[in-house]
Amino acid sequence: MDTAKSYCISKKIVWEAYERVKANKGAAGVDEESIEEFEKNLKDNLYKLWNRMSSGSYFPPPVRIVEIPKGDGKMRKLGIPTVSDRIAQMVVKLYLEPGIDPHFHPDSYGYRPGKSAIAAVGVARERCWRQDYVIDLDIKGFFDNLDHELVMKAVRKHTDSKWMLLYIERWLKAPAQDGEGKLIHRTTGTPQGGVISPLLANLFLHYAFDEWMKRNYPQNPFERYADDAVVHCKTEAEANELRKVIEERLANCKLELHPEKTKIVYCKDDDRRKRYPNEKFDFLGYTFRARRSKNRRGKHFINFTPAVSNKAKKKMTSTMRSWGMHLRSDKTLVDLSRMFNPIIRGWINYYGKYYRSELYSVAKVANRTLSRWAMRKYKKLKRHKRRAQQWIAKISKREPTLFAHWQIGAEV
Repeated sequence: MDTAKSYCISKKIVWEAYERVKANKGAAGVDEESIEEFEKNLKDNLYKLWNRMSSGSYFPPPVRIVEIPKGDGKMRKLGIPTVSDRIAQMVVKLYLEPGIDPHFHPDSYGYRPGKSAIAAVGVARERCWRQDYVIDLDIKGFFDNLDHELVMKAVRKHTDSKWMLLYIERWLKAPAQDGEGKLIHRTTGTPQGGVISPLLANLFLHYAFDEWMKRNYPQNPFERYADDAVVHCKTEAEANELRKVIEERLANCKLELHPEKTKIVYCKDDDRRKRYPNEKFDFLGYTFRARRSKNRRGKHFINFTPAVSNKAKKKMTSTMRSWGMHLRSDKTLVDLSRMFNPIIRGWINYYGKYYRSELYSVAKVANRTLSRWAMRKYKKLKRHKRRAQQWIAKISKREPTLFAHWQIGAEV
């Protein structure tokens, strides 16, 4: 540390922030500087950043707006900060998060150390068995509509550090830059894509929702992952009333529930058989609905349980097609395994946790892609689709560990 500076910021923390940003990878910001380019003059770049942050003269550049498709056909806007700005945000996060995280609700799962989406899915599953109704909440444009004054009020509850407050406020107000280079000045929201944004979002909803629920409705458990949340209720009347008061609460915090996407769902199973307009909901890539299951004694029953959603399956198969695996005839099967198996394994580890058989259709697409590759690579298999499929099936039996999807029980 340098005591001559206005603010005491550790050079060691700046270095750690850089290492974390590097590990997270990410695209270039408005300056078009990649992490590799930043590293060409690493020592000097990190020193300049530390110097400016320590003196209070650091001003964040605009965030670059990138549009990515959402599941409903619309586009989601991500704000990509520059590499240098991501490191600066990580510095603040490293100082701020350890003091804030212990205060968060145990059922807040998003972007937190030691918490995960799959844990939230598992807890939701068990609670759906115990309570008959779920309120599936959808906050309209959450990251774009966060009130800056309320965000800063929440931050001030946890720190009086002048430099952290200074820079968080500057990040909230930093303009965005669209694809044509036009600057868009922001009066609300925090960029979805910023390093500090998930922490600020969690902190905001900690006071706007989690603490409020804990204080006023302790009998209604919930699972929240960032702005994606489900609340459990015993009766339809209770669910209707609670939805209404949650809507009012969020309106007081200058947020709005999406009227069409927010819905009350009946958790139908063998013991809960009445008809209801909504009998399924999606949460963190899983669809919760009534499914045929088998108990330990081998007896079948209808169970309200999660399985990979159709939306997630379409995304996986679309990603596989984008690889152009069948065009890589210069590669061996082992090469393809090294290139793509880590991604396939990641999908199976997450989406195969519950009701794994729903992944069979994704595994079949992977096998069809491998068959197409084999037809292109080997003359004896050219234009022989069935023979290529049999060849892949034979290898899968001989070397079942070569591809992760060969181990989930689906037919090749």
